[in-house]
Amino acid sequence: MTQQAIMIACAHGTNDAQGQTRINQLRADIAQLRPGLTVLEAYVDVQQPALPDVVAGLAPDSRVVVVPLLLTVGYHVQVDIAEAVASRPNTFAAAPLGPDPRLAKLLDERLGELPAGWGVVLAAAGSSRPEAAEQIEVLAADLAVRRPERVMAAYGASAKPSVPEAVAALRDGGAVGVAVASYLLAPGYFHDQLSMAGADLVAEPLLPATLLAELALEHFDAAVSSRGTAA
Repeated sequence: MTQQAIMIACAHGTNDAQGQTRINQLRADIAQLRPGLTVLEAYVDVQQPALPDVVAGLAPDSRVVVVPLLLTVGYHVQVDIAEAVASRPNTFAAAPLGPDPRLAKLLDERLGELPAGWGVVLAAAGSSRPEAAEQIEVLAADLAVRRPERVMAAYGASAKPSVPEAVAALRDGGAVGVAVASYLLAPGYFHDQLSMAGADLVAEPLLPATLLAELALEHFDAAVSSRGTAA
């Protein structure tokens, strides 16, 4: 019988206590949806245990899939996680949790109904990788299909426009109010910055939501299938 794969559910890491709680709950949700699956904790920054240490500590015969609890491709996926995966045999990486049209639906629900004449900024953490911004633009288009408001993508760092720039642009374009859709998993530094961007409303981040656990398992299963590893 082929050995069952282990999931390393790898998050960015945060010093925010509420953010830590929500990410821990996401791992618990994944385990609850898939009884018998080993779900390990790891981080690429800020928190411990660090992903390389978790990978190095596994039994030599273990089959492992690292699932990024991240919403786009970027440095942490393409470098940190890729290097950790390459450091060990029988270790593979799944795709990050987004983008996905179902996340546009969740963002829409987080925003709720807004007054007429408002605009929406889709706020992502940001990455220097151009493909990350391309994914956010696709998600913004998915969200715009669901919303009557003009939707503009923006970033907390490493890409343009910034969230304050997007808020100002929507106001200059005639929006009587601006809401920010937080394309972030949990509270933390980037979500805190959104309250200082000049918007009239900042929606809650994506967690808690069972959808994120379902996406993590879908991507785990896809990585398992592509490598011929038993799930």
